[in-house]
Amino acid sequence: MQKYILAHDLGTTGDKATLYDQTGELLRSAVTSYETFRPHNGWAEQNPEDWWDAVCNSTKKLLEDSNVNKEDIAAISFSGQMMGCLPLDESGTPLRRSIIWADQRSVNQAEKLEREVGRDNLYGITGHRVSPTYSLAKIMWVMENEPEVYNDTFKFVHAKDYIVNKLTGKFVTDYSDASGMNLYDINRKCWSEEIVGGADLDGGKLPEVKSSFDVIGGVRPAIAEEVGLEPDTPVVLGAGDGSAASVGAAVVREGSAYNYIGSSSWIALAAKEPILDPEKRTFNWIHMDPELYVPCGTMQSAGASYSWLKETICHVERTAARDLDVDPYELMNLSVEDSVPGSRNLLYLPYLQGERSPHWNPKARGAFVGLTMRHERKDIIRSVLEGVTFNLRIISEVFENEIDYSQITAIGGGARGGAWRQILADIYDKNINIPVVTEEATSLGAAVAAGVGVGIFDSVTVASELNPVDRRCSPNPSAVKIYDELFPVFKKAYRSLLDVYDDLAALDQQ
Repeated sequence: MQKYILAHDLGTTGDKATLYDQTGELLRSAVTSYETFRPHNGWAEQNPEDWWDAVCNSTKKLLEDSNVNKEDIAAISFSGQMMGCLPLDESGTPLRRSIIWADQRSVNQAEKLEREVGRDNLYGITGHRVSPTYSLAKIMWVMENEPEVYNDTFKFVHAKDYIVNKLTGKFVTDYSDASGMNLYDINRKCWSEEIVGGADLDGGKLPEVKSSFDVIGGVRPAIAEEVGLEPDTPVVLGAGDGSAASVGAAVVREGSAYNYIGSSSWIALAAKEPILDPEKRTFNWIHMDPELYVPCGTMQSAGASYSWLKETICHVERTAARDLDVDPYELMNLSVEDSVPGSRNLLYLPYLQGERSPHWNPKARGAFVGLTMRHERKDIIRSVLEGVTFNLRIISEVFENEIDYSQITAIGGGARGGAWRQILADIYDKNINIPVVTEEATSLGAAVAAGVGVGIFDSVTVASELNPVDRRCSPNPSAVKIYDELFPVFKKAYRSLLDVYDDLAALDQQ
């Protein structure tokens, strides 16, 4: 009898549910969106019940549209947004909205953690620098500002872990999500007692850490009808979206690399050991394969910058797209192609939500630098894609000092547009590989976890067969020359505005 794998990718904007057969072929996908709440500047929260509703709705829709019987689901697994802070009580009930990865409120707590544990020490233990982006600073914020919530918390979990708890009643996380909390010793693979003590945290509030391939349990009978699955359907834990995307992009062997371009964007590779950057610009997850690591650098506002541009400036493209019944990004991409490499020396600094890699500056702001009377809308549009890619190039150069790689796989929504793919190739001066699966790569990683967990696949290396390279984009030497000249100016523009960022942040506090 044919069996199927159900995978859910709990992203920032919604849940993408995907259905694969036992050969790893994608049959159908369904997306359910949910809201992000921003009650104050720098805050970002989501309602975990919205995640659950999305999983239930998309599961039922997927099975109905594909005419697959729920009895034929071999396993369900997950990838999910990382670095969150969701407190659950002993019954699994959320005690507040989840503070998600994009939230920057806990600057003071991060500074306190750095004083207590030490910047270099924490980076050496966790593979990550101290930052309000990570779970620990957010937990410390809850401890200091919502003590009743903290005291009532049984476990702090992540997005996928909450769904696993709803399905099985178990409180667990996996190696990859644990490694993104500023709390986990990635070399010894355990919670760091030193950091737990330095944060004055009750270590008992941290979940048990399991392999991404572990079957955590079966779908509880009491919840089966609500989610649309058979009771006792195996629930495989899965991974954080960074590590799941690595597998989906077939980055499953040492030295292979990929670039995910979604709302945020990152460059990552597979390595046998963590890569510790002396300037601490990048960080390290644990791979879905626990014998590997994922050195990575993530920026905040990649596709989010292009989305912001669409909503605030590209009204003409949105109107025309509605009339033509096409995606407005297609029209924006035509403008990009009509401009020239370098956008006539117009630079865009993509720091709309502060920044993680490479600057780790929550006070950073977005900016256009170099605007003149000769610039047109098409130049502004192109400069946004170039600015995002320049920022990513800084991250790429960190890894080039450690591992020689001449090509990189591009996945995510940004990999769809030919114009952006060519900009990636030209600014990185690398061959850009586009695999068969781009937008579903993260959920494909979750599906591989499920398949390995229940014995359908032997190991994560099957991803190379499931998602081979479909086409390549090579650098244009003339564009490479232009970008090489602009790149140092881009870096200088950021440094020149540091005092301005500090002044604006101070005004925000008034």
